[in-house]
Amino acid sequence: MLFSDRRAAGRGLAAQLADRALHSEVASPFVLALPRGGVPVADEVARVLHAPLDVLVVRKIGPPFNPELGVGALTGEDPPLFDERALAMLDLTADRLGPQVARARTELHRREDLYRGGRPAPDLRGRTVVLVDDGLATGVTAHAALRAVRRGEPARVVLAAPVCSVEAATALGAEADDVVCAHRPRPFGSVGQWYADFEQVSDDEVIDTLRAAHAPG
Repeated sequence: MLFSDRRAAGRGLAAQLADRALHSEVASPFVLALPRGGVPVADEVARVLHAPLDVLVVRKIGPPFNPELGVGALTGEDPPLFDERALAMLDLTADRLGPQVARARTELHRREDLYRGGRPAPDLRGRTVVLVDDGLATGVTAHAALRAVRRGEPARVVLAAPVCSVEAATALGAEADDVVCAHRPRPFGSVGQWYADFEQVSDDEVIDTLRAAHAPG
């Protein structure tokens, strides 16, 4: 399965979630996107579920020799969460990644300020939170996000993505109440290879999408 772009993938994912909503598995939904790539996907989901949309900013932590490789993640003021298996394979320890953590924290706060624009964090108590990303590879960013969401005391947490590695979906099933993936290919490779158009989502697109979602009416 190859998705044409994130919005097309979001519409397919939304159809699966709508079916669950009909069976009361997604009641009183609140859609949270993991920016930036998860935002257009989540926007389509929120439209179909007639649900509010907001973002939960999570920053990936990569080793100095490959910043795009996720060996950890952080959100808010939480301590970083590391993939201990990945660290061991790369002969790394958490304390050696202090500079990478500091840079990730700085960028996280920049994005929170930019995307939220003074808007308070959403009240998730008693809601079904649908946490959406454009894909789950290692799952470390989603794991950190789930940890943060749980503190908001939602009634239920559903993790949703158009494409997931089998390993990530299985591991995250222990953290979320449900994991919804439209496609679980094996072998997985990378998230981007399952999209015809995987152009990077800009800050402006995130801001415009959130502004439209929060517009009156």
